[in-house]
Amino acid sequence: MELRIFTEPQQGATYDQLLAVARAAEELGFGAFFRSDHYLAMGDISGLPGPTDAWITLAGLARDTSSIRLGTLVTAGTFRLPGPLAISVATVDAMSGGRVELGIGAGWYDDEHTAYGIPFPPLGERFDRLEEQLQIIEGLWTTPAGKTFDFDGQHYRVSDSPALPKTVQRPRPPVIIGGFGPTRTPSLVARFADEYNVPFAGVDAVRSLNEGIDAACSAADRDPATVVRSVAQVLCCGADEAQVARRAKAIGREVDELRENGLAGTPDEVVATLEEFSAAGITRAYLQVLDLDDLDHLALVAERVLPAASALPG
Repeated sequence: MELRIFTEPQQGATYDQLLAVARAAEELGFGAFFRSDHYLAMGDISGLPGPTDAWITLAGLARDTSSIRLGTLVTAGTFRLPGPLAISVATVDAMSGGRVELGIGAGWYDDEHTAYGIPFPPLGERFDRLEEQLQIIEGLWTTPAGKTFDFDGQHYRVSDSPALPKTVQRPRPPVIIGGFGPTRTPSLVARFADEYNVPFAGVDAVRSLNEGIDAACSAADRDPATVVRSVAQVLCCGADEAQVARRAKAIGREVDELRENGLAGTPDEVVATLEEFSAAGITRAYLQVLDLDDLDHLALVAERVLPAASALPG
């Protein structure tokens, strides 16, 4: 199983803090550094110093790191038009030497849209737009050089596009789609995604949701084994109980609740939970790190959890 580091900068982070976590993750052997794509803090916190833009941040990290993969979990389709988004991701892919992955979803956080003047259509329309966005992004990336791309949809129209720039990764960077939708999400995964991610859910829910992905793939004549299955889980690991409690307090959570709903406890406990996810078919886990200044947390997981996780199927 591959372990990746996942951050939530809207909760309060500077670029330098994100860079320190990304470089630590790279040096410690984690598979990737991902960040959320949000413009407003969640919960009873200020979010100071304020939000950072996901793709501008990743462009900086593309130049300030050398080997770790980079991506979003996930970019909101409501934030960006599909053509400019395809250009942004392709640009960062080139800046990183081909290390970018695009996680994308329909968008869900109403308050951040009203806070920054971003239109927020009803759920059905957001999914309709996401489907068209995925078609356009894939079309722009995969159209042969020297050819043009056209698309005539209900919400977006593309005419005579030179479909440039091309991505370094061919035919395109990996695309990640996640969530809990019972119908639209599995269909989009089967058609467009390289990876399906289930955020912050237990093993039984993960297993059930992945059965839905299997069925959608089979209906689309796609081998379900070609879709990477992943989870995102909040991380709170300590060498002993006192360290676990200190880390839980630092992120405003209770130890017992974290043990129930995340990857929490001693390294052995975290490994045991990862083994349960592995038995449910998960081959990649995104470890949500909320205290960005606690780099010792990453070092402990790299030393005591990463080797055992790497031995699990993946």
